[in-house]
Amino acid sequence: MSKPMLLEEFTRLPPALTVDCVDGLSGAIDAVATRAAPSHRFLRYGWFAAGLRAYGGHARTITVSREGEPVAALPIVPAGPAWAKLVAIPGCYWPFRSFPVREDAGVEAVEALLPRLAREARALRVGPVYDGDPGLELFKEAARNQGWALLDRFVADSFALDIAAERAEGTWPRNSTLKKNRFHEKHLGSHGALDWSFVSGGDWNAAAFDALAEIEEKSWIAARTDGSDAKFTTTGHGAFWRAAAEDPVLAGMMWAAMLRVDGAPSAFSFDMNAGALKYAIANSYDPAFAKHSPGKLLYYRNLVRAIEDGISDVDWGAGDSGYKQVIGAAKGPAIRDWLFVRPGIDALAGKLLRGAWKRTGRSETGSAPAEAERVLDAEKGDDAREKREGADD
Repeated sequence: MSKPMLLEEFTRLPPALTVDCVDGLSGAIDAVATRAAPSHRFLRYGWFAAGLRAYGGHARTITVSREGEPVAALPIVPAGPAWAKLVAIPGCYWPFRSFPVREDAGVEAVEALLPRLAREARALRVGPVYDGDPGLELFKEAARNQGWALLDRFVADSFALDIAAERAEGTWPRNSTLKKNRFHEKHLGSHGALDWSFVSGGDWNAAAFDALAEIEEKSWIAARTDGSDAKFTTTGHGAFWRAAAEDPVLAGMMWAAMLRVDGAPSAFSFDMNAGALKYAIANSYDPAFAKHSPGKLLYYRNLVRAIEDGISDVDWGAGDSGYKQVIGAAKGPAIRDWLFVRPGIDALAGKLLRGAWKRTGRSETGSAPAEAERVLDAEKGDDAREKREGADD
């Protein structure tokens, strides 16, 4: 008579993984993004579709499924000359460029993906992206296991504000900061009625984006640069954000704090809220009001509202560490650009070019130079002016 086997005595086979590659963007992207880390749930179909609409390119998507459920989705577009067979991830640089993986995905998912990727391209560019990015870390481990060459270049330091930690140490924002802000608001109000408002979700429409673009067109970015780095103008990246807002989930994450002076758009702070994390994407203001620090006033209001909404951390991105550190931000993960080169002679060539690729980035000695992101007016001179004029409540 045979003895029944206990469940734990059966040989447990690893979950079956399948890999699929389709033309265009796969509908599986949203299924993966929904179960990605909260900080990465903006990496949706609509995000990549907006990138294709704004910047061009024909996408293919490699999807890995475990027991029939997608766990990783890698959209790719050709990059560089056709003969080079290089591909990149579409989308926008802000807050970063990556691809969605489920929180419970393991390195085996990317190991299954890589042979299919090697048939599509010689090399893949991932980034700019933060050190520690979930998809990146899985990719690095899997690529090393399979003999791919890994090339990286440093882009910038990021800065992060831990609001929860600041509040645990005492009142934040400090009463002295709020007093300064009231002083500036009082004098800013001499230019006209001040209207503070927020835009998110269903509020996104052509007029809302036009208001952001109007402020950028008055700002230093239009006066001192060619305007290509502006986020909302027609000559900048406006087409991307307008397209992204067509996805109601993304529109719900997109957030803008607005200041109008006497009815005219005068300052904005634009973010993406991902769970308890706020990505600070762009800030700008009309320089006609610069001496009253409209950018600083608006962003403190924005942060106070963020606390009320359950935000505990702010990712400030790169550039202009001065004002960020004044607010309380500290240096966060480095931002890098990666090339993954397929095994064989291509990987050998990649290793020979590693130094050249690294030199196209920035030096990691100290903080990276400020990017074209001087987005909030400096506090320099505030104290002296307050002493002259009297910073009463």
